Amino acid sequence: MTSAFHSWAARGRVFAVRAAIPLAAILGLTACVTPPPRTIAVAAPPPQKVFVYPKNGQSPEQTDRDRYECHVWAVQQTGVDPSRADANPYERVIVQPANPPGSGTAAGAIGGAILGAILAGPRDAGAGMILGGATGAIVGSTADASAQQQAQMTQRQINQSAAAGRARAESYTRALGACLQGRGYSVS
Repeated sequence: MTSAFHSWAARGRVFAVRAAIPLAAILGLTACVTPPPRTIAVAAPPPQKVFVYPKNGQSPEQTDRDRYECHVWAVQQTGVDPSRADANPYERVIVQPANPPGSGTAAGAIGGAILGAILAGPRDAGAGMILGGATGAIVGSTADASAQQQAQMTQRQINQSAAAGRARAESYTRALGACLQGRGYSVS
């Protein structure tokens, strides 16, 4: 009976090792996968309004006509048309890694500890767990750093694009103001 029990226990351990190795490998590899960063749109401030005051007694109709003509001229000069529906140079976005910082390190440490304990066997499971956990944490922290770097690079690209959009919008506002001032209006 004792040898049958030991045989059954040995088979159970072999089955547990065979089942746990793929599970630990999957957990360890998930720490290496870097999902794409999330982009979160932030409420944009409204575009700057241009206030026009007639200095030479222009009628409201003349003011509207001059504003339109100056708008058309400013669009031709700058290539910016804020009246278009898709024009939003003030859009701001924040890019974050898809997983919170440290999640890859934690997943790698756990997966590595499990795999290390299994591979080391019953006598050296503690040492295998420590070594596997440390190795998994290193791999996971590398994946975390890569995700942070990717999110920061994407954020820089978006910031540069937004800054260019703001500069173009400001050039339109300056062109519109110059045209209206040339026609006898006070612009603020």
